[in-house]
Amino acid sequence: MSKYLLEIGTEELPYRFIPSAIEQLKKSFENLLEINKLDYSDVTVYATPRRLAVIVDGLAKYGKDEVKTIKGPIKKVAYDENGTLTPAGLGFCKKNSLDVNDLYVEADYLHAKITIKGQSVTEVLKNNVPELIFKLQGTHFMRWGANDEKFSRPIRWIVSLLDSEEVKIKIIDRESSKTSRGHRFNKEKSFEINNPDEYVEIMRRHNVIVNQEERRDLIIKLAKQEAEKLGAVPYYTDDLLEEVTFITEFPVPAVCSFDPVYLEIPEEVTVTVMAVHQRYFALYKDGKLINKFITMTNYIGDNFENIAAGNLRVIKARLDDAVFFFKEDTAKPLAEYVEDLKGITFQKGMGTMFDKAQRMVQLSRYLSDEIHADSSDIERTALLAKADLTTKLVFEFTELQGFIGADYAKVSGEKPNIVQGIKEHYFPLNAESKTAKSIEGQIAGIADKIDTICAVFVDGKKPTGSSDPLGVRRAALGIIRTILDNKLKINLNKLIEKSLYLLPVKKDCADEIREFIIQRLIIFLSEKYEKNVLESCAKHALNDLNSYIKRVETVKQINSAELLECANRVLRITKDVCPGEIKEALFVENSEKELYNAVNQLEQNENFDEYLNGLINLNPYVVNFFNDVLVMDKNESVKNNRLALLTKLKQKYEYLTDFSLL
Repeated sequence: MSKYLLEIGTEELPYRFIPSAIEQLKKSFENLLEINKLDYSDVTVYATPRRLAVIVDGLAKYGKDEVKTIKGPIKKVAYDENGTLTPAGLGFCKKNSLDVNDLYVEADYLHAKITIKGQSVTEVLKNNVPELIFKLQGTHFMRWGANDEKFSRPIRWIVSLLDSEEVKIKIIDRESSKTSRGHRFNKEKSFEINNPDEYVEIMRRHNVIVNQEERRDLIIKLAKQEAEKLGAVPYYTDDLLEEVTFITEFPVPAVCSFDPVYLEIPEEVTVTVMAVHQRYFALYKDGKLINKFITMTNYIGDNFENIAAGNLRVIKARLDDAVFFFKEDTAKPLAEYVEDLKGITFQKGMGTMFDKAQRMVQLSRYLSDEIHADSSDIERTALLAKADLTTKLVFEFTELQGFIGADYAKVSGEKPNIVQGIKEHYFPLNAESKTAKSIEGQIAGIADKIDTICAVFVDGKKPTGSSDPLGVRRAALGIIRTILDNKLKINLNKLIEKSLYLLPVKKDCADEIREFIIQRLIIFLSEKYEKNVLESCAKHALNDLNSYIKRVETVKQINSAELLECANRVLRITKDVCPGEIKEALFVENSEKELYNAVNQLEQNENFDEYLNGLINLNPYVVNFFNDVLVMDKNESVKNNRLALLTKLKQKYEYLTDFSLL
């Protein structure tokens, strides 16, 4: 078995492009090898700011031969009346390099089996690798020199090795060789790679850690080590780690300081400036932000004084801006910014952010009534939740929306629960982050998200595979998680109708929105429950999500084959039957009367385990009924009466789940 190495060396790649390129390259190589019947054990993709590398391990030298059946013309066209091949039959043979003895007739058509010899791996790579690189997708691709082809950044070198032999390829204006380059500041500017096996270690010797996972773990380790020297802990998010990982090839930490005066502004502002705008690791000591931070340099050397001084100049300028905007914004209370929302469009045709805020207030009032909560503080939270969008600080640092609104609300003297609600109404920020703890944040957040979802669907911009306008998938998941985490009893079917009613543009798309939210719910829960169980209970899901979970918990335990058989038999018979009146006088057999009484005794309730036992207890009555009774009786009245009885029984089954999906 062989090993193949491809390294594409470039000018610094945009960090946002790199994770996508890793995924695309892995998938493209796997598809290429599978299509060409080339066995392999693994495809690994490494990436740094200056290189994309693919290593294919356990690679076969030749693709497998493929036996393929090809179909020719119909028999009467392929042969004449004497059984001799016609020009059409001969043409089929010539086109596919066939001998007459290779032919046979099947289903009245001429057929033949041909063997397609597997290509050598060298030929497959030579002919296809450049095309795979050209197919990489990303934003802001560019041309350079006199080239017509585009790539994310100019390509400077290519390494293409199968074991110790070169596989010559050319991409745009660069031909491959064995020569690679290390870190930009490494003294040895270029060097040869003689075998893919040595790639990772030889790059390490030249100050490049090509494995992005190793690089990420090292960044965390180094940040923690430097923080520990100060008795502190570093603050970082997944986004920050990803960005720093893909802007460094050889991360080296440097500790810098800033003037403690900047600690007087809201913590979120300082941390945002450091983490989001400057890619710094903020430091906390005893739970409090300190005036030091860590920057991960992509540097080889020992002259860190200039680095520290340069970073201090940059962060001082950014923090000075933040201090200025903060003072300007807090010159008036947050409530006075609400009116300014009239100048910000929410979505074309859906009014301004002021209009959205008013809808949020009405939806919050409605939801408060639903859960029997005092609505005054919740409505106040909804009114002020978007007010910070008009402030100078949020205009400059958009990541602070909601967070800075909470700080401004606090400065303005709003109640602590309202302050918390404003901060939390955006929660959860992603699929893993925490949901709102305050009732104000929960309700205002649900109102905000359902309004956004409905507005997008009314505008005809529902999400597709590649598009998610205004993040409605995240919004739907946020509603689901908020309700489930906090055991809120909210009827989402009614909430959707209410939200659609409040929008300025009217469109009947409630069913589309319901289906969209149900699908997000099923995807969210599919790691814990079987998909068919989730789908079988989905009819009742949006009436009460917490009740839905209880129902699913019960249904997943069903192990009665007899119950499934009885339920599905009833469902099949009553598929297109409308409910009718049951008349006891028309019962002919005792089993009809017994089933009728048993069905009447089973009352619907939300103790689903108990209800399931009730359905199981019906089994003998259902079996006896079908043994004794011909449902489609010649007497029309008797037949309809029996169908009416089974329809009532079907409703009992459907209250728990759709048994046809189990």
